[in-house]
Parts: sequence; structure tokens; C-alpha cells
Amino acid sequence: MRVYNTLTGKKEDFKPREKGKISMYVCGPTVYNYIHIGNARAYIAFDAIFRFLLFKGYEVNYVRNLTDVDDKIIKRAAEENATPEKIAEKYTKAFHKDMKILGVEKPTVEPKATEHINDMIKVVEKLIENGLAYVVDGDVYYSVKAFKGYGKLSKRSLDEMIAGSRVEVDPRKKHPMDFALWKKAKEGEPAWPSPWGDGRPGWHIECSTMSMQYLKFGFDIHGGGQDLIFPHHENEIAQAEGYCGKEPFVRYWLHNGFLNIEKEKMAKSVGNVILIKDLEEQYKGRLNDLRNDLRMLFLSTHYRSPLSYNDEKMEEAASANKRIIEVTERLEYVLSGQKEKDADTEKFNLSESANKTKNDFEAAMDDDFNTPIAISTIFNLIKEVNTLLDSEPKLNKENLKQLRVAYDAIVGSTELLGFSFKVKAEINLEGLKNAYKEISGKEATTDDREDLEKEILDIRTQSREKKDFEKADKIRDELRKIGLQIKDTPYGPRIST
Repeated sequence: MRVYNTLTGKKEDFKPREKGKISMYVCGPTVYNYIHIGNARAYIAFDAIFRFLLFKGYEVNYVRNLTDVDDKIIKRAAEENATPEKIAEKYTKAFHKDMKILGVEKPTVEPKATEHINDMIKVVEKLIENGLAYVVDGDVYYSVKAFKGYGKLSKRSLDEMIAGSRVEVDPRKKHPMDFALWKKAKEGEPAWPSPWGDGRPGWHIECSTMSMQYLKFGFDIHGGGQDLIFPHHENEIAQAEGYCGKEPFVRYWLHNGFLNIEKEKMAKSVGNVILIKDLEEQYKGRLNDLRNDLRMLFLSTHYRSPLSYNDEKMEEAASANKRIIEVTERLEYVLSGQKEKDADTEKFNLSESANKTKNDFEAAMDDDFNTPIAISTIFNLIKEVNTLLDSEPKLNKENLKQLRVAYDAIVGSTELLGFSFKVKAEINLEGLKNAYKEISGKEATTDDREDLEKEILDIRTQSREKKDFEKADKIRDELRKIGLQIKDTPYGPRIST
């Protein structure tokens, strides 16, 4: 497996610190607002990576933090007339809800910054002791000129950092790029006791401290968006390596690309931010589609590449997902309804194609988690399956077995990337029972979905034989109300989404 390491600027063979085990840290949200689609891209990208590492057989210790004390939280608390604690609690719950809807797996550990204040204080004390930090009126700053490796991740000199900085220079600092490790308490703001007086930690010290707390120094993967390379991740390195007096703090740095809205970078200042909460409202009643459509949109582009978001691209993603749903439903119908025949029939090569798909899929993911290539291997197999089924082949025992292998390859590969195409299973059973009652004029006597569908199809067949087209139309309309339709196939009619 090879990964692109931002620190070295090239792809490298991935060699974990400990054989069979991977330690991974991804920067989580500052819980002061609902997450937007740019945030979601990072979480979905690293979710796909996490899932693949588990598939490879690694024991993955995955840490994703929650920043629950920050200037933005304090500002939002004032705006909403609430305490910072209540704001953090509110938006942490919202974040977890969004992650569940988007199918993002829970990390192994999800530490909160406020749970590790004393640990952060110890790191700051050591940095002062090592001559890398200094105290000014209750504030503590990191001295960037005292750390000779500063700038190695972002590939910027201190002069370039100053030129590109929008931060107002504090005259108390030794250097304009020195950053806060500890902030002196202000009236009405959260504060904790420290050797330098009451205050709270700076943002950057949180991730350095918590990652070392749970993964130890020198862990395998640190992930996040490219916007975090500087200053956040640059500062993390300075803190951790300055604290331990050695390097590297992290073996492989992985960063996902920016998300643009119609070719313009998404930003609150531009006013083009799209919240996941807003998309959930648009997809009301079909949140599983939102999960799959966003995931298809994001993973169809390599995680390091920039990605443009617009309605047309979401429609393309939805169309791609529909192809997957249709072929899996088609295969499920054929596999469940066909009796094995021993007659000589034309032989398939689907097993060979399915195995090639699985091998090519894994090879793509082994190459810096190349999800677009991995997804293309799935669609190559789907095209072959559809072409085969369109020819209405006779199916013997061996051919049915091969169709099953192809089905497993398609479903297994999509599930590995975090897709969930079990759409029919999510349709309200009560809705189907109500449809049956409207169609048949009697109560359903079974809770088995397949039995209900078979009875509805039998009624449809009978109505067609009697030329009762009004009844056939009613069946169509009742099913349409719950998002279903009847498709006629070479193997008989079937109910699908």
C-alpha cells in the first residue's frame, strides 16, 4: 500500500509503526455550528480510508477529537444567549446525528478538549522548560523561531507566513507568527486554573496533546483538510516535537482537497455555505439517498483533488447510485426466483470478471486510496452483468453461482466504501401493508415483505388477465405512493424502487 505524504510531498510505501496495527488521528469539528458539506467531505474521505484499513485486516485505533472550548463557541454562546457548555452540547449532538445519517463510522475514541485541560497544561509547561514558549501577562506563546523545523509541513518560510497572514500582530509577541498555547481568562468566558493564572488552551495545543495521549508520539496517520496544513498542523508538529525533543510526530500526513461551490471556494465570508442540515431537509424521507449521493459525489473524485459541488453533479451521483440499485435488485430477483437447471447452456465468465473487479478495486485503494478508480471497477462489472441479463440467458446451476459471485462483488465493494443500498428494506412495512389493503380490499396477514409483494403481483396478473385495467392502474398508483414500481423483466414482473 502506498500513500501520499504531505510532509515529504510524494507517495511512499506505507509501513505502520507496529505490524498489523494502525494509529490514526483526524481533526474533528469545533462544535459551534452545524457542519457543512466541506466538513462532510473530510469525514467521508477518512471514513472510506478507515473502512479500507479494517478490510485489510489492520487493528485500527482511530481518534477523532471534539473541540468544545474555542473563541467561536464563546461568540456563538453570546449570539444564542446560552452558555458555551450548552452550545457545545447542542452542536455535538447535531454533529453525531449528521455522521449517523451520512453513514460515517464512529472512531475508536472521541475525546473532548475540556476533558484534557490538565494534560495540555503539562505540555505547555514542558515547552516553556525547553525554551520554546514564553509567558506574557498570563498568556503563553510558542516561539516559532526557537523551533528550527517550523514550516516543514507547509513548505513556507517565516517571511512567507508573515506576508500571507491576516492575523493582527500582537506587539507583546517575540515574532508575528508566534501563536497562543494558553489564553488568559476574560470575564464571563470558560477558564481553568494554571501556573500562569486562570485561562484556557489555544486551539492548536488541543490536537497535539490528545493525539499523543491516545496514540503516543510517532503515530501512523494524521488526517484533515488541506486548509489545516497551515497553521494548525504546522503548529501541532512544532508543539509535539518541541515537547518530546525528537521527530517525527506523525509518520504520514494525509490531507483532503478543498470543496468549491460552482468553482468558488466555499466560505462563510462569501455566503455560499451549504449545511448538511439543509440537505437533510431537501432529502426528507429518503436520507439513505443523501448518504449515498454525497458519498458517490465525494468518492468519485480523489480525496486529495479539489471538488466542485453543484446540483448537476449531485444528480449525476444519484444517477450512478440508481444504476447500482437497479443491477442489485435485478440480480436479487433472478437469484431468488430461478430454479436450477442442469441443461447445457452457454457458459458465463462472470466469476472471472468478479474476481478481477475485487482485485482491481483493492489495487486502486492500495494506491493512495484511489476511490474513483475503485468505483469505476464496480461499474465495469455492472455493465457486464446488465449486458448478460439483457440477453435473457438460460440459467443452470453453474451460471446462477456465477451471478451470485458477481452480486457479492458489487455489494461487497460498495459496502466497503460505506454505501448502503438496502433501500427496499428501509421502506416502511406498514406502508406496503396499507398499499396491499387498498389494492386487495383486505388486511395483510403476513409481515413478510416478499410474501406481500408476491400477493400484490398475483393480483396484478389476475387483473391483467381479466383486462381490469382500472385495477392495474390502482396497483401502480398505490405502489407509487410509497416509492415503488412494478418492472416487467424476462424473468417475470418484480417490485422495485
